[in-house]
Amino acid sequence: MYDIEKIRADFPILARKVNGQPLCYLDNGASAQKPQVVIDAILRGYAEDYSNVHRGLHTLSNISTEKYEAVRGIIARFLGAAFEDEIVLNSGTTEGINMIAYAWAMPRMQAGDEIVLSVMEHHANIVPWHFLRERQGVKLVWIEPEADGSLDPAKVLAAITPRTRLLAITQCSNVLGTMVDVKTICKGAQAQGVPVLVDGSQGAVHAPVNVADIGCDFYAITGHKLYGPSGSGAIYVRRERLAEMQPFMGGGDMIRDVCRDTVTYADPPMKFEAGTPGIVQTIGFGAALEYLMDLGMENVAAHEADLAKYAGERFSGLNWVQVQGNAPAKAAIFSLTLDGAGHAHDLSTILDQKGIAVRAGHHCAQPLMQHLGVAATARASFGLYNTRDEVDTLIDGLELCHRLLG
Repeated sequence: MYDIEKIRADFPILARKVNGQPLCYLDNGASAQKPQVVIDAILRGYAEDYSNVHRGLHTLSNISTEKYEAVRGIIARFLGAAFEDEIVLNSGTTEGINMIAYAWAMPRMQAGDEIVLSVMEHHANIVPWHFLRERQGVKLVWIEPEADGSLDPAKVLAAITPRTRLLAITQCSNVLGTMVDVKTICKGAQAQGVPVLVDGSQGAVHAPVNVADIGCDFYAITGHKLYGPSGSGAIYVRRERLAEMQPFMGGGDMIRDVCRDTVTYADPPMKFEAGTPGIVQTIGFGAALEYLMDLGMENVAAHEADLAKYAGERFSGLNWVQVQGNAPAKAAIFSLTLDGAGHAHDLSTILDQKGIAVRAGHHCAQPLMQHLGVAATARASFGLYNTRDEVDTLIDGLELCHRLLG
């Protein structure tokens, strides 16, 4: 049974008030709140066990190292990875995708080679590829979504040419909520010998993930969207791809031996984890993933699907609200504009006075905003602790916005 009141009690911040109103937190697409078990793991990490990892033989270092390295296995289970050493720990999706750009793509791409990506991508899955465009003459090939916001796998695969070196595709649009059929894309790309990077920042939040079943080469996740700390995350890299990668950052922990004239590197994944990591953040991330697995991602997905359906029904009764994207497979993410309401920031400001937290802006997805023909939207993104009552609260808030701004 999905006990929503018990789950909400696990998140201390949900009990607070904002501007004298109960907090209605609908900005989960940017960052989700943290359950008490994550807060406790962080507190223990600093108050009881803290020491640097890998470098010491004393008790505290051993405890920290054991807890830190255990997270690699937790992430492997969460993602359905076959091997723990396919998990590279990092600060989040941005670092993970940049690592692939520098360590895997840059050494094997030259002028005229192509990277296929969708217009729906977050900037974290766009800007690193622009680096290759600017510096090496790589061509970016863009696939536009359908009118309803869905992404046709056939169009993605049809864009592959003999010069295609990589597909970089989101599993879930952070603006439209579109859930992309990445499994079909990966299968089709694999048949043509093209690796696929999947940005799972949103996808892993809203549904169970199994990278072996998806068939991707790279899969990036970020901790702060998965109810864990900011500054934590990981990227799954298929073993064959790990063997093809060069180190992209140098320093401590990623080496075997350093001499004046030579350097030899550690085996993957340590080869790609230079310097002192976010030790306690990563331990907290592990606690968040265990919390999610205890709830069951199937249960989380079912709860959020109910919220998405209910919210969609409520929005359909407001002819002065435009919802961007209505794909058949849609997460509980709604980007909104209101007739005559001016800028999305106006909506966010008014809603905040009612304790309702939404995101306003371009959501780090400017190519998509340009495609949609809007400068910005107000985005309500629901999480595992949100309720139908909070959907109603949002609707009441939007009606206030309409009266004041319409």
